[in-house]
Amino acid sequence: MTRENNWTIPNLLSIVRVLLTPAFVMAYLEHRFALAWVLFGVAGLTDALDGFLARLLKQRSRLGSMLDPLADKILLVTSFICLTMQGWIPSWLTVIVVTRDVIILGGLALLHFFGVEISRNISPLCSSKITTSLQIILVLFVMFQRTFSLDYPQLQEIIVAATAFMTMFSGLHYVLRGLAFFPANGGNGD
Repeated sequence: MTRENNWTIPNLLSIVRVLLTPAFVMAYLEHRFALAWVLFGVAGLTDALDGFLARLLKQRSRLGSMLDPLADKILLVTSFICLTMQGWIPSWLTVIVVTRDVIILGGLALLHFFGVEISRNISPLCSSKITTSLQIILVLFVMFQRTFSLDYPQLQEIIVAATAFMTMFSGLHYVLRGLAFFPANGGNGD
């Protein structure tokens, strides 16, 4: 069995995104909101860039297929919690975002427990990519408004509603897709 090269540019960009998360939180907690949204924006760019480069440079890897969505979840969940604590986005939306991610990760753990080869059988859904994009847009929009003392409540409500809908839709989509992978009869061959 040959070993994959995990030191690829896309994987390094995912690691950078994980490392930018604590920097974002520190800037946010210190009320340096301009720096916080710039850090979040850079992290968002690494998300777009790592997938593009993985395809362009043919540097897809099993580690990357797990590291990329994990880096997204760490950054987005942390950001949603920070913005909710400040009262800038509704707490119910953060509950939906966190619950979806916990259900997906729990489902992946169960599939792994049942011996399903996750990285080969499950790929990101289009609805999930749209969800991630909307979540990033919402965080950037809120941070941008707060940084420059702008106020567009109707537009924010539209983005919140779209984000909530797509988060629930993609979560349900993953649940239904994941259930199809579970072995019949609990996998005991009865």
